[in-house]
Amino acid sequence: MSALSSLKKFKGSTHNSKALGRGRGSGKGKTSGKGGKGQTARKGAPIRRGFEGGQTPLIRRMPKVGFTNTPFRNEYEILNLNQLQSFNGTVGPEELAKAGLVGKKARVKILGRGDAPKGLTVRAHKFSETAKAALEKAGGKVEVI
Repeated sequence: MSALSSLKKFKGSTHNSKALGRGRGSGKGKTSGKGGKGQTARKGAPIRRGFEGGQTPLIRRMPKVGFTNTPFRNEYEILNLNQLQSFNGTVGPEELAKAGLVGKKARVKILGRGDAPKGLTVRAHKFSETAKAALEKAGGKVEVI
């Protein structure tokens, strides 16, 4: 068993710190590795991304193009016919929300993957053509809200 006094650090596990500002001969004299004068040579100088020293930044010099309708777009939660198998009678967004298939105030679009349940009346905001055809073929009804 070895004594604590005989323990040594692994070779290469520590490094000597650079002595800054101790003359030209040290290689880190004068500006201490910070380059020239100015804002970046000062400690704690945050320069925000895109800042160009007071010159109008590139992002503001470039023309703005395009249009986005993001705040006003209609987003639909999508359901397929195979997800409606457990329902019978009439199914609308309220029943789908109770079952946990869509959110409470969701707009619903029904797509045609899977087999349509027999005699089901489905109320939704949108239907694909294949879903409409499959529901009507199975004796059901389609109601667009």
